[in-house]
Amino acid sequence: MAKKDYYEVLGVDRSADEKDIKRAYRRLAQKYHPDRNPDDDSAAEKFREVSDAYEVLSDQQKRAAYDQFGHAGVDGQAGGGGGFGGGAGAGGFSDIFGDVFGDIFGGAGGRRGPGGAMRGSDLRYNLEIELEEAVAGTNVDIRVPRLVECDRCHGDSAEPGTSKHTCATCNGMGQVRMQQGFFAVQQTCPTCHGQGETVDTPCRKCHGEGRVQESRTLSVKIPAGVDTGDRIRLNGEGEAGVNGGPAGDLYVQVAIKAHAIFERDGRDLYCEVPINFVDATLGGELEVPTLDGRVKLRIPTETQTGKLFRLRGKGVKPVRGGAPGDLMCKVVLETPVNLNEEQKELLRRFQQSLDDTGTRHSPRKSNWFDGVKKFFDDMRP
Repeated sequence: MAKKDYYEVLGVDRSADEKDIKRAYRRLAQKYHPDRNPDDDSAAEKFREVSDAYEVLSDQQKRAAYDQFGHAGVDGQAGGGGGFGGGAGAGGFSDIFGDVFGDIFGGAGGRRGPGGAMRGSDLRYNLEIELEEAVAGTNVDIRVPRLVECDRCHGDSAEPGTSKHTCATCNGMGQVRMQQGFFAVQQTCPTCHGQGETVDTPCRKCHGEGRVQESRTLSVKIPAGVDTGDRIRLNGEGEAGVNGGPAGDLYVQVAIKAHAIFERDGRDLYCEVPINFVDATLGGELEVPTLDGRVKLRIPTETQTGKLFRLRGKGVKPVRGGAPGDLMCKVVLETPVNLNEEQKELLRRFQQSLDDTGTRHSPRKSNWFDGVKKFFDDMRP
């Protein structure tokens, strides 16, 4: 029976890249996997076709030969529908499947040899700083708990003067092979926990772990312009590696504390400036705060509450470069309080003088009442 086109088997175009091919294989392999379709010969046959197609199209040389000569160019290289143990080229089918599903089934993707080095874990430290520190930059000392190499056994796990032996369970491989139905799955050895060796006498200080918990004070340079959500990486300041592996990294996650005056939005700052009735009506000058000091803000006559004034360049210079942002000042009209009788009478006389002129001194108020009147007029039958 003629073999099906490998591109059609995976459902991808001939121009598909490696990611598309792997994604298609993952989806189809999960769908037709024999463990999910017991006693279904058609699913098993489909699974063989998908596996053969992926073996060829995932290999650049085999794919090039297939594109040029078709199945004749790869006959003898693919599984060809034969047994799964001998298919998938020299590496066997399990190597192909492990490349895609190793993270799910604990397969070959995470394998390491006896005594193999392993990188230490990365750490995260949440750091809250003041707005002024974020804008100007600063140095902050932090204390970080982490796993470091044991100074008694120097990461060897064994008590000094004692020896190690090759693990009898995994024969020094660090992993054991377990048969689960159709698949042979590799898992971390339960005896040596992936080390490939067993310890006769564990180190008294680290109890055979090779690492101990320790807190260390680090000085972190906070660059000017950082914002909430920015991360600062300190190379090699994470947890110590295993068996001589490199240490992980420390990620300092920055958050800006709430400020009493300013709110930050990217490179811009916002603040509210309360003004009184006289300044809003007649205009004037006010002193407003910035992160660089005080500046004069000119208030024009007849300023309405909520009006925004922009002070260019008085915001934040971004950490990744660019021009500084602006400071946006929102004026808020403050109603006078604690008036005495004389002051109240002056206001009544002032209001009467406005009413007597017949001029619309409050256009928004007049327009609003005109709208309300029209609304009720339109409701009348």
